[in-house]
Amino acid sequence: MVKNILIVLGLFFLLEFYVYKAVGVLLKSPQFRIIYISVTALIYIVELYFIFSIGINKYDAHKMSYIISIALIFLLPKVFIAFFLLIDDVFRLLDYGIQHLNRSEEKHYPHRRNFLSLLGLGLAGLFSGIVVDGIIFGKYRHRARLVKLKIKNLPKAFKGYTIVQISDVHSGSFSHPEKLRNAINLINEQQADLVLFTGDMVNMVAEEFEPFVPLFSEIKAKDAKLAVLGNHDYGYYYYTTDKEQKANVAKLIELEEKAGFQMLRNEHTVIEKAGERLYIIGVENWGLPPFPQYGDLDKATEGIPQNAAKILMSHDPTHFDEVVKTHPSDIALTLSGHTHGMQFGLDLKNIKWSPVQYKYPKWIDLYESLGKYLYVNRGFGVLGFPGRVGVNPEITVFTLK
Repeated sequence: MVKNILIVLGLFFLLEFYVYKAVGVLLKSPQFRIIYISVTALIYIVELYFIFSIGINKYDAHKMSYIISIALIFLLPKVFIAFFLLIDDVFRLLDYGIQHLNRSEEKHYPHRRNFLSLLGLGLAGLFSGIVVDGIIFGKYRHRARLVKLKIKNLPKAFKGYTIVQISDVHSGSFSHPEKLRNAINLINEQQADLVLFTGDMVNMVAEEFEPFVPLFSEIKAKDAKLAVLGNHDYGYYYYTTDKEQKANVAKLIELEEKAGFQMLRNEHTVIEKAGERLYIIGVENWGLPPFPQYGDLDKATEGIPQNAAKILMSHDPTHFDEVVKTHPSDIALTLSGHTHGMQFGLDLKNIKWSPVQYKYPKWIDLYESLGKYLYVNRGFGVLGFPGRVGVNPEITVFTLK
């Protein structure tokens, strides 16, 4: 991980020499140039400090958040500057070629250079501002998304039944539980019959969730609060032995139970209403490598009637295409998370884009395949980048039909 970060940082360092051309055009004073160079050098020193303090093959969520934040605020925006400088250099090359063919005197266009440099700097500043907003405010802009869905074989008693899904809390990414008070209030405003949590309560270790137990205990559901484990919940990003990882899972389950959640580990539970049944299935994490494949759908669905209404909680959405949709248990709806919408992208009514879609084709919202549904939640918290830009944290509210 550290090696890859250093390679990327090296490319940005080369980019700096190109970007300095724009700075040189706009900052005529030698003093301002010295200030710019000094500030830039300080940013790289701080970035390198965090990189090397992580160590080889060691995951540290907090230090990674600093590394990513510095890169997004101070380094990546310079790509905008370089882009507009490149445009000017292309025009210069074309002008040079035309003048050489016509054997005319070479001309310079300083006003164009100034304009493009200012445009690049302006867009870079705008991008940095949006990232800062995402760090300070964006990760707390929780939204309730309302989804009405017809479930196969749903008993009449469950018509209008309300389910709230939350996913990917990553409690270790938040400095204080009370900052999530508004999000918890928003969950309770839905007056849900059932609350389902689809994994990744922590970043690395179970103890991260301990300060949040009282707050999450306040989440209310008429029938039950159920949960499954996500890839981060096992502790293998931090612990190195099976014994340590198992102890971490046991501790996390204990804490989630204190918060009122029942953990489903390759098993199911039944919600009864007016003598009719809705089956909620929960599997352990199942993802494509390098993520673990602990989920056992055969075991989790054992004993469930074939024609029963079934909802599955499975953290990683890849499980749906790889296993769930063709599984003989005939599960009507799968609820997943994991992708976070990458916490960055466009999430508009008719336009949805994020870099994460190139790894996870099913990355947010509702999908249908072979008559089965998959819903991918945008996530409740943050990881890596400590903010959200364009993809707000989500509380999904399902009304069954």
